[in-house]
Amino acid sequence: MSNHVTRYLLAVISAGVFLAAPRVEAQAPIDAHWTQAAPASLARQELYPAVLNGRLYVAGGILTPPTGYSAHFEAYDPQTNQWTVLATLPEARHHIALSAAGELLYAIGGFSGGFPNWRAQASVYVYDAATNRWRDGVPLPGPRAEGITATVGEKIYVIGGRVRANADSTHFNDHVDTVRSDVFDPAAKRWTRIADAPTARNSAAHAVIDGKVYVVGGRQATKQADGNLRQVNVGTLEIYDPRTNRWQTRAPMPQAQGGLAAATVGGKLFVFGGEQWVPEQQVFGSAWRYDPLTDQWQALPPLPTPRHGLGAAAIGNRIHVIGGGTRVGGAGATTAHEVLVVGEARP
Repeated sequence: MSNHVTRYLLAVISAGVFLAAPRVEAQAPIDAHWTQAAPASLARQELYPAVLNGRLYVAGGILTPPTGYSAHFEAYDPQTNQWTVLATLPEARHHIALSAAGELLYAIGGFSGGFPNWRAQASVYVYDAATNRWRDGVPLPGPRAEGITATVGEKIYVIGGRVRANADSTHFNDHVDTVRSDVFDPAAKRWTRIADAPTARNSAAHAVIDGKVYVVGGRQATKQADGNLRQVNVGTLEIYDPRTNRWQTRAPMPQAQGGLAAATVGGKLFVFGGEQWVPEQQVFGSAWRYDPLTDQWQALPPLPTPRHGLGAAAIGNRIHVIGGGTRVGGAGATTAHEVLVVGEARP
């Protein structure tokens, strides 16, 4: 049994949760390798990027020290290998999620405040790349952060994350994980409730494959008697089909990773990095590929820079992995920009 799988099972036992054993492929290595790209202009973590018209956009984030957070907004052009600083967010946010729909970018939810005084927000900001301007969008049905946002067709799906335990919640510990899921129709300018996710979790990752939303990893936070949170990673993979409004559960990750990132190339799910709080604190460099056809996972070449709170997005056959924290928690923000090249010979 590999060390990755052993650590995964120990975490599951520690959490008191039983999950089906992960299916790990034993086959030839994946044709993929890492290369370096231009670093971001600002070191930050807790990033949820999006791609619009071939450019990669990143907004907000946590700075080091973790009491700092940002309204910084920039875009990366793979044709020139350059970043361009753009109009700042209307308000500073971290864990704010970007999704592209039509010709617009939507910056959704997130937290305001430096640690530990985090406060989930319902705000949605809409960015027009043609004018480099932001405007107010239709707010979420309620404040939410650390969930995932995914675009399928022209609609944006918001799944899970953390919500305020009460209206006055202004502290990191005063938020709870949710199964709530909603969809936004930009044409109708309306949010609609959809089927709840099977698992309440935060800091998961996602990708869209064949019109379905794959939600993977993350963690669950449980308040202890002393008021602090016990954060336990989950390796669960759940898939939402907008056509049927139903969920299904598939083989879990070989290693439960929270604060991870994901993207898709060639109909496969690629997952990177993350952190762990129990049974021991750890930042992961692990990377994995999941094949929906076989329901199996396979190890990838690890991240050159292990980190969590990183962002990932695919442009063509290249997965750009940006920023993140190199130490558990809010410290160690980095400008790292590493690219996994899939199905292309190493130069």
